[in-house]
Amino acid sequence: MTLVALHRETLGYGRSTVLSEVSFALAPGERVVLLGRSGAGKSTLLNAVYDRLVPQNRVALVPQDHALVPQLSVLRNVVMGRLDDHGAVYNLTSLLHVRPGDRVGIAAVLADLGLADVIDRKVAELSGGQRQRVALGRAWWRGGTVLIGDEPVSAVDETQAETLLKQARDRFDTAVLALHDVALARSYATRLVGLNRNRIVFDAPAEAIDDAQITALYAR
Repeated sequence: MTLVALHRETLGYGRSTVLSEVSFALAPGERVVLLGRSGAGKSTLLNAVYDRLVPQNRVALVPQDHALVPQLSVLRNVVMGRLDDHGAVYNLTSLLHVRPGDRVGIAAVLADLGLADVIDRKVAELSGGQRQRVALGRAWWRGGTVLIGDEPVSAVDETQAETLLKQARDRFDTAVLALHDVALARSYATRLVGLNRNRIVFDAPAEAIDDAQITALYAR
């Protein structure tokens, strides 16, 4: 079974081509990590995969810019993970007065992320690492069959990143993430995809990619 498949596609924005002749497939149970220098096209590929998954799958998304509402509390930002489960009236009342059951569930998620003590603080008051964990909390609260994340642990230290990726692995059987830390990528991924010079240069099980291939990927 394949959840999404791209075959020799050209991807980009408007008339600008970012990736050429891209072929990519995702099967249930795969944890795919995209590697490559900044500007290599990782975000472009993630967006394409996300767009194709959403119509038939429940997808949790952690965008690179977090996509949080700074003026709202952590609690209300996390509530937004399930907004498309309900209609407008239900959602409005949920944001104005978070239901007790939702608060209990979200508090448990935030506790796992080390954010229990900031549940009622505005996101604007938080550090960058805390904001990133709020974005992860929204994804955890949403749940689903697939996690899509664009540098979802870039703002935390290595120990925290390892913990967060373990939570991601426990909560989502299938994922496509862009990561900049190769060691973290190797420890998390079942499959590594390297992008360079507007194309995919390798796509193989994580254990099949050697250090020379990684070094070449980041060479100018």
